[in-house]
Amino acid sequence: MNRSVEDVMAGPRPVVLSGPSGAGKSTLLKMLMKEFNGLFGFSVSHTTRKPRPGEVNGKDYHYVSREVMQAGISNGEFIEHAEFSGNLYGTSKAAVQEVQARNLICILDIEMQGVKSIKKTDLNPIYISIQPPSMDILEKRLRDRKTESEESLQKRLRAASVDLEISKEPGLFDVVIVNDNLDDAYRELKGALIEEIQTVQGSTKA
Repeated sequence: MNRSVEDVMAGPRPVVLSGPSGAGKSTLLKMLMKEFNGLFGFSVSHTTRKPRPGEVNGKDYHYVSREVMQAGISNGEFIEHAEFSGNLYGTSKAAVQEVQARNLICILDIEMQGVKSIKKTDLNPIYISIQPPSMDILEKRLRDRKTESEESLQKRLRAASVDLEISKEPGLFDVVIVNDNLDDAYRELKGALIEEIQTVQGSTKA
C-alpha cells in the first residue's frame, strides 16, 4: 500500500497549502494565479460529498461514491486522504502528475490530516499554513459568508481550533502566514514561493 511517490516528482516542487475555512486561502491563491498566470496548477481532489451549487465535476472536485474512493485508497492511488463532516477527501497521485507534466507548480489545498499523511511520503513539497489572526475573526468571516448552517459552522470552528493547535508542531510547516492584512499575507506567500516561481519561469524561457 505504501508505494513510493517518486514517480510524482518529475516536475516543479509542489506546494501544500493548509488552513481552516475562512483563513483566506482561496483569496490568496486567486491573487497568486493572477500575478503569475500560467505558472501554477491545482490538483483536483476527490470527494464523496455532493457538489455545491455552481461547482463543476473535474474542476472543483472529482465527485465519486464512497465505494469508488475507498477502492482507490486501498489500491494506493492516493498520496493523502482525510474524512471531514462524514465525507472523504483525497489527492490522487495522478492529479499531481497531471499538473507537473505541464511544468506547473502544483498547489495542494489540504486538510490537516492530509498534511500529516503527505509528510510520510517522499513528495517533498513546500508546506505553508494560512491562519486567521484569531478564532473570533475566523468565526466572523464564516458567518459573513452566510453559506453554512449553525451546526455546520460550529463543526468548522471546532475543526479549525484543533487544526491551529496541531499546526504549532515544530517542523510541520515550512512557513506559517497569519492573514491579518491581505496584502502583507500575499507578500509573505509570494516570498515563500519565489525561488520555485523563478525556476519555472527560467525553464519556460529556456
